[in-house]
Amino acid sequence: MIQSQALMRIALANLPYPSSPADSVARAVAAIAGARGAQIVCFPECYVPGYRGLGHAPPPPDPGFLEEAWTTIANAARDAGVAVVLGTERVVDGRVRATALVIDATGERLGFQDKVQIDPSEEGIYAPADGRRVFVVGGVAIGVVICHEGWRYPETVRYAARHGAQVVFHPHLTEAEAGAFRPTTFADPRNTFHEKAALCRAAENTIFFATTNYAVTGSGTTSAIADPDGRLVAYQPYGEAGLLVADLDLAQATRLLATRCRS
Repeated sequence: MIQSQALMRIALANLPYPSSPADSVARAVAAIAGARGAQIVCFPECYVPGYRGLGHAPPPPDPGFLEEAWTTIANAARDAGVAVVLGTERVVDGRVRATALVIDATGERLGFQDKVQIDPSEEGIYAPADGRRVFVVGGVAIGVVICHEGWRYPETVRYAARHGAQVVFHPHLTEAEAGAFRPTTFADPRNTFHEKAALCRAAENTIFFATTNYAVTGSGTTSAIADPDGRLVAYQPYGEAGLLVADLDLAQATRLLATRCRS
């Protein structure tokens, strides 16, 4: 049930790429424990077992490992009293989907939001899914959009906002590219459009937008939170591992512009 709530403390886990699937679980459990006091913590795209592509090649998908990992992480969420948006993967009909598993603060699995709009570079690696949903975590409706779809498909965020979400989480991975601009401040005009898009997703829907990257030296994006007016709330220093924590005033997230959309 959606409840009226004034403040929501969130944490974004800006973590290094894991050295192995087991390491991804250990790092996730440690981050959840470190986020105690927050209501929810969000992880980067496919953090467990690690994103496939962009130079990364985790072991082949293993449903047994994933089930065990999800149980371990759900137990950590319960022990810390922190809900989790876990970037992960799952196997459906023999094909791998990039997804996010949402777990509430009691350790209950609320379900998956699969990646619907995959990047062209992901063809043959991840299968595109169908369908969008929102989740109610601690009485607050949230949405999840994953990497490419949040950057280039604004309707994915609008769907969540129009269906009640006051906060949309955006797990992603942006790697460093040779010769590319290396920002030190958020939304630098010399940088690519991506961080400006995060501000737009918040402003065009009157919601909070929380984007979570890996800790990547030289990356063109970092973890950050934008408020419903499209202003920056906070961002993690580029390439620096850690938890980005912020208190969100949900009274600001009216979803006004999303609900006025006549499309």
